[in-house]
Amino acid sequence: MNLLTVNDRPGRHPPSWYAETATPLPEFPALAGPVAADVCIIGAGYTGLSAALHLAERGLRVVVLEAHRAGFGASGRNGGQVGSGQRLEQGELERMLGREMARRLWDVGQDAKALVQELIARHAIACDYAPGIVHACRSPGEVAHAHANAEKLAQAYGYDTITPLDRAALAEILPSRAYCGGDLDLGAGHLHPLNFALGLARAASAAGAQIFEQSAVVEITPGTRPRARTSAGEVVADHLILACNGYLGNLAPRVAAHVMPINNFIVATEPLGARVAEVLRRNVAVADTRFVVNYWHLSPDQRLLFGGGESYSYRFPDLVKTVRKPMLEVYPGLADVAITHAWGGTLAITMNRLPHFARPAPGVLSASGYSGHGVALATLAGRMLAEAVAGDAAGFDLMASLPQPRFPGGAALRWPILVAAMTWFSMRDRLGI
Repeated sequence: MNLLTVNDRPGRHPPSWYAETATPLPEFPALAGPVAADVCIIGAGYTGLSAALHLAERGLRVVVLEAHRAGFGASGRNGGQVGSGQRLEQGELERMLGREMARRLWDVGQDAKALVQELIARHAIACDYAPGIVHACRSPGEVAHAHANAEKLAQAYGYDTITPLDRAALAEILPSRAYCGGDLDLGAGHLHPLNFALGLARAASAAGAQIFEQSAVVEITPGTRPRARTSAGEVVADHLILACNGYLGNLAPRVAAHVMPINNFIVATEPLGARVAEVLRRNVAVADTRFVVNYWHLSPDQRLLFGGGESYSYRFPDLVKTVRKPMLEVYPGLADVAITHAWGGTLAITMNRLPHFARPAPGVLSASGYSGHGVALATLAGRMLAEAVAGDAAGFDLMASLPQPRFPGGAALRWPILVAAMTWFSMRDRLGI
């Protein structure tokens, strides 16, 4: 079963609120016949489009192959949160990798956020960027941990844009009884993820990159001149970049053994009008501390865009039922509010939640597995890939040096093992163990 087609119509963005409100981008042609390039990129999400933009700006001949439309995958469907640091907290990174490497990874995260804002400004990408992410905690212990983490970041990393929130301060922003405190990171932010992806596509195309849509790659051939073949054509290049993330399929088994696709879901409510004060009282995004994270923010027309629930099978479940349950646990007063949009998408995680950068075969570079922290990091990964192709691999090699265990059973058995593990952790989370 192919994740590129099992849940979505060919050549279409999913029927999300993002797709309905996106700035239209004319379709790019499908690949037909042979094409030669300096670099061939598979996947037109943040990673691939950022790589294409930065390579084209260097004057290289760049071809991007996308199975559906630019921004089709997780890049056009996610919660839009431009988070700080890495997926793991700095204390955990220090224990895992040492303080020096943890500091370097913090700087990578800072660079990633800065790059997103720089690209938005430089290419006039209208994607509703706004500062602020609230981290909402469910227990006093979690609140104490969040406040200690904010103090650590201020003292050890010079990052002083996080404000600790007690129950009352959090309630001024987020009036839900489900949480008892947390923090507000004004150095992070949120945006319209599909418009950001489409803005990158416009910029890459304007810089000279050739983007081919509805051009699913069915086979790659590594080597000194790697090849990417579709049903209607073939690209021969000096370098091949895999930017497929959760939609990699069987193209690169050595990458797939480290990177697992999982599904996540979002709903949009009807416009809340005056009731918006029951949900959020500032234009910030929120992520909570559940094992399967709930995350949300308000749209410009005052809808609640709420993400929650995961599945580890190929087919999506009943999306409204899956997400409505955690939404009402946070906001029981919204039981009478209509859901107008519901969509799902496939992201990719790794065993240790650190991204997977690799050279899986001669002439081939890959970056993926952002584990739900990819808006900023995937964009920076694209620039790192471009720099590596151009001869400066320092950033890429730093990320490629991170320990990255294979999923037990490799690509063949990773899915059933992950299902069992995730189900167990989710059950512990619900029971408060």
